[in-house]
Amino acid sequence: MLTFDVPDGTRLAYHRMGAGGDRPLVCIPGGPMMRSAYFGDLGGLAAQRELVLLDLRGTGDSAKPADLAGSRVDRQAEDIEALRVTLGLEQLDLLGHSAAGDLVLAYGARYPERVRSLVLVCARARTAGIDFPVERRREALELRRDEPWYEEVRPAFERAVSGAASDEDFALLDRLSYGRWDAAAQTHAALCEEWFDETAAGAYLSPGAFDGADAARAVLADLEAPVLVLSGALDGSPRPDSAAEVAGLFPHGEHIVQADAAHNPWVDGPDDFVRTVTEFLARDHH
Repeated sequence: MLTFDVPDGTRLAYHRMGAGGDRPLVCIPGGPMMRSAYFGDLGGLAAQRELVLLDLRGTGDSAKPADLAGSRVDRQAEDIEALRVTLGLEQLDLLGHSAAGDLVLAYGARYPERVRSLVLVCARARTAGIDFPVERRREALELRRDEPWYEEVRPAFERAVSGAASDEDFALLDRLSYGRWDAAAQTHAALCEEWFDETAAGAYLSPGAFDGADAARAVLADLEAPVLVLSGALDGSPRPDSAAEVAGLFPHGEHIVQADAAHNPWVDGPDDFVRTVTEFLARDHH
């Protein structure tokens, strides 16, 4: 574990893992506000590329900020910039998963010249004014009709949509986040449940987080860096067509759908995930 201080005095932690490639890939966790340990080694990506895994403020080994308002997603862009300075890099190769899509896009909109490449994995894009309606998750649910758990999960899903879900219902819905509900998926889901911090997640998405979406979108539309948008064929948020819309924001955006994967593609198909990301990063981006 390594640490650095951000401008408001909060001490953040990051972890270096693996080797390979001439530049590290800085990985920002989703959740929102999940500790970076849920990435594991990203399906073996660490064997191909050095990973820098950031624990967002108040998660993992990072300190809690004195003012929780500093955890709002747009404000945490300054934490990524402080990490860049700490690493001594002119530009960053950045990966954001799920809710961290909002954060890496906020960073890209504020510091476009500091972004060498972006990898958006099943990522949100509310920073740029694109949201994924909950209703689209029903389409993903219907793709799972042949699963032995479908008849149990469907009513739990409807209760969640109506706002009446129990903790047991949300535990059932974990199945939709994985292409297979096998031992690896169950272990990963259990860790995510243990590490999720509802208070921190609420602060991340507090009012005003996306007020600058139009301005951010305009900057991102001119981003020179290449952008890989990776979605899972079985994911409900985003559905692949929504992920393609996100890729279309960027002048150098591309979209790849990972077959048989849902919201955590490095768990569902590690070999496919590693191959896709490694090939993208291996290109000469400049």
